[in-house]
Amino acid sequence: MRFNRRHLLGLAGAMAAGSASAQPAWPRQAVRIIVPAAGGGSSDPLARYGAQEFQRRFGQPFVIENRPGASGNVGMTAAARAPADGHTLLFGWAGPLATNLALYPNLTFNTQRDFDPIVRFGAVPNTLVVGKNSPITSMRQFVEQARANPGTISFGSTGNGSSMHLAGAMLAAATGTQLTHVPYSSPAAATTDVIAGRVDAMFLGAPGTVPLARGGEIRVLAVLAETRSAVLPDVPTTAELGYPNVVMGTWFGWLAPKGTPRPIIMALNGAVNDLLAGAGREWLMQQGLEIANGAAGGTPEEMDRFLGQEIERHANLVHTANIRVD
Repeated sequence: MRFNRRHLLGLAGAMAAGSASAQPAWPRQAVRIIVPAAGGGSSDPLARYGAQEFQRRFGQPFVIENRPGASGNVGMTAAARAPADGHTLLFGWAGPLATNLALYPNLTFNTQRDFDPIVRFGAVPNTLVVGKNSPITSMRQFVEQARANPGTISFGSTGNGSSMHLAGAMLAAATGTQLTHVPYSSPAAATTDVIAGRVDAMFLGAPGTVPLARGGEIRVLAVLAETRSAVLPDVPTTAELGYPNVVMGTWFGWLAPKGTPRPIIMALNGAVNDLLAGAGREWLMQQGLEIANGAAGGTPEEMDRFLGQEIERHANLVHTANIRVD
C-alpha cells in the first residue's frame, strides 16, 4: 500500500493518540503561546487564529503572551527557558528566529539548539507604505525624494534586524540613497506614526497593510516581491518597478522548547496541517499569507532544514546590507 503525505500525517496523529497511555495527559492546563513582540503587528492575528484552532482541537485554553523587547530576544529567551512539557509554545518569524543570530553576538538562545520545530505557518511580503496624507504617491517619487534629500526620508520598523529594517536597508543600497531608520518597540506604534505623518514610510508586512489600506489610512507604493500579491492585486512589485533585488518578506512558524515530547509535537503539527488544508486556508490567504508551494505545513524535519537555510541566508543579508544594531 502506498502512502501519500496526508496518510502519513494521519498516521503520525494516530501514533500520537495511541501513545497517550504512555505519556502524561496533555494538555493538563492552559497552554501559553509566547509571541516575541508587542501586540498590533502582523504576527498577532495569525498566532491568535492558530490558538483558536488548538483550543478547539485539544480542549484547553491556548493563551497568547506578548513578550516584546530587544527585537524579539526577550520573548525568545523566555520561551527557550520554559519547561519542555508542551504547555509553552513559541510563535516566531524570520527576525527573532534567524536574523537576530547574525545581529547579536551574545544571545542567550540559539534557535536550532533550544527549540523543537513544529511546522511552518506561511510567508508574507513586505510592502512600502506611506500615510494617506503623504505627498509621495509612487515608489518612483519616493526614490526621487530620497535622492534629492539625503537622510531626510525616514522609515519606521519593529526593531533592528526586522524584515522592515532589512527592507529599508536593501532599498537604500539598491537606489544609492540614505534613509533614516526609526526603530519602534511595537508595530502599532510605528504604524500610528506613519499614518499621522510623523514618520515618512514603513515596510509593513502584508497582513498589517491590507486592513489599513482598505480603511484608507495608508497608501501602498509597492510590494517587495517578484509577483503581485493576491490581496493587493493593483499594487506593483519592486521587480516590476526596476528593483528585482529588492525583495523582502518574512515567514512564520510554530516551535516548542527543546525536548518537548514527540507525540505533542506531532499532535500540534497535525492540527496545523489540517487547518491549512481545511477551512482556515481561505482566511489565512485573505490576510496575505502565502501558504502554497511549501511555504506552510509539512513535517517538523522539513521546518528544521528550512530554519538552517534561513539562518545562513539572513546572516548573508545582514553582512551584505551592513546592518548594525543602532
